[in-house]
Amino acid sequence: MFYWLLKYIVLGPLLRLIFRPQVEGLRNVPSTGPAILAGNHLSFSDSIFMPLVVKRRVTFVAKAEYFTGKGLKGWLTKSFFLGTGCIPVDRTGGDAARAALDTQLRVLRSGNLAGIYPEGTRSPDGRLYRGKTGVARLALESGAPVVPVAMLNTDVIQPTGKLIPKLMRVKIRFGAPMHFGRYAGRLGDRLVERAITDEIMFELMELSGREYVDVYAQKAKLAMV
Repeated sequence: MFYWLLKYIVLGPLLRLIFRPQVEGLRNVPSTGPAILAGNHLSFSDSIFMPLVVKRRVTFVAKAEYFTGKGLKGWLTKSFFLGTGCIPVDRTGGDAARAALDTQLRVLRSGNLAGIYPEGTRSPDGRLYRGKTGVARLALESGAPVVPVAMLNTDVIQPTGKLIPKLMRVKIRFGAPMHFGRYAGRLGDRLVERAITDEIMFELMELSGREYVDVYAQKAKLAMV
């Protein structure tokens, strides 16, 4: 209920008025049935603007830190992400990450939309980084199509570390659904999972026009410290 209140009553109308989303290819999002919306990740605001323009509910995973903050800010952040249906994920991997993917699998098996950022974290410099194979496993296990989503300018609207966004028109581009039925029965094959992930990242590169870097974003961030 909180999700729909935020989208259509509280935040949605205001955000549409201020940021006037310019959207291409929205018809590529299926009107019914499961689908994985896989996007590049430029800004905190990606998880706000992309679901805003999609008529159906989109369920994302979000880093666990958003759910464990202290004080008023921590409580507000936690309430926002829980209210919008986000699933916490421990990005250190292991069982916690698997649990988050299992939860998204249940979302898809219920016929709904799951949102995911294959890079695993925000881009440190606006470039597109190597995708993690969780998106491929999700596609193989669910059989759902993958719709690539390019966030085109959210890093300019709200750069990392900036609380107040710039008043600019947000631009989003949805690509054609990608189907991976030809790989049925190949779950667990690392070469197949990597091939699927790379294919998705190639589509995101084409849609976004961003330079691709064949390095994990998290590793790139550490190298910049």
